[in-house]
Amino acid sequence: MRNWGKKGIICLLSIMVGCSLLLSGCGLGKMAREHQAAQGGPVELKLAYHLPQDHYLSQGMERFAQRVNERSNGSIKITTYPAGQLYTDKSMNDAIMTGGLDMGLNSTAMWTTVVPALNVLDVPFLLNSYEAVGRAIDGSLGRTLTSEMERKGVHPLIWVDYGYVQFCNNQRPLKEPEDFKGLQLRGYGQIPAETIKALGASPVTMSSSEVYMAMQRGTIDGQTSGTTAMYQRKIYEVAKYLTMTNHAYCEFVLAVNGSSWDRLTDDQKQLVEQCAKETRDELREQTRQEDRACMEKLRDAGMEVYEIPPEDIPKWQEATMPVRENFIRKMGDLGRQLVDQCLAANQ
Repeated sequence: MRNWGKKGIICLLSIMVGCSLLLSGCGLGKMAREHQAAQGGPVELKLAYHLPQDHYLSQGMERFAQRVNERSNGSIKITTYPAGQLYTDKSMNDAIMTGGLDMGLNSTAMWTTVVPALNVLDVPFLLNSYEAVGRAIDGSLGRTLTSEMERKGVHPLIWVDYGYVQFCNNQRPLKEPEDFKGLQLRGYGQIPAETIKALGASPVTMSSSEVYMAMQRGTIDGQTSGTTAMYQRKIYEVAKYLTMTNHAYCEFVLAVNGSSWDRLTDDQKQLVEQCAKETRDELREQTRQEDRACMEKLRDAGMEVYEIPPEDIPKWQEATMPVRENFIRKMGDLGRQLVDQCLAANQ
């Protein structure tokens, strides 16, 4: 070392520091961070969602992140990216599965191309009350859907209620299945389109952002969605009639990349799950309130509202039974299991 001199030693130290910095940004640095996480050290997680920041589900995600950050005493830091800042609803799921994103809130409808079992939530007239939805999601149905998602390397942290699906149009009141004949209605996916067709109307495919203008111009007569979405998009300005069918149920899922989940210790996982469940319960109650509140707001804005009486549900079930049968035929034994799990929750 005496032959190196001061300049040589300084040069050697500079190289060592540079290599250390280089490794910290590459694979070895990632391994070190993961090892630190495994030992209970701080873990940084990115959470994205595409809904507007003022939406009540978005506010729920912010509360969830805040709870985890505060209760973990610095061992976990969740950073949120709202309103599609990081990923849109279409690109988010791939990012979660590949590890480009740690956590994301997205609708189950956007997951159905990867996890077809999730289509069961759009099969019409399977779950007849909010209580039934809760029993199904917290019970055997939720466990089956969780298992199907985990096959894709994704851990569903919680299922987040978005509410029942309804019909609206600008032509006439829809009080019987026969009233749908001849209408052009926009659906939001494959099974909603099958439901529209089973009722005698023609399904039309377009993005949600196009619906208002299409109804205003007469390109379509109506659409299917929840009351909260109808009110937010001001559909009451272009649609006169709202039928409260409660025929399908929209869920979102807060999903975690499998590797990101495994970075947490058992204690950290327990903490995250507890914070998530608290948020889920709050949002579940809020969804019920928002569904009804937005129905009344739509009525106040001039829409004529018709609620299907319970005694009429069987004839609506009969009219849409081909959709259920087609789902079971495509999904086989799993499809029958999922349908039975939904029906059992109605008891």
